[in-house]
Amino acid sequence: MKKKWQKFLSNGYVDFILKTIFYFAVLFALVYLYSYSGVNQPHFIYNEF
Repeated sequence: MKKKWQKFLSNGYVDFILKTIFYFAVLFALVYLYSYSGVNQPHFIYNEF
């Protein structure tokens, strides 16, 4: 069973799909954390002009 799993994961297509899902999850988490940091904060208005 372990050999089948290793053979499955060593496939190029599977490796690409798993890495794509992983990077998408990391990117999604970063966007979520960035948007969450601005909750209940007023928008910055530049008043120096």
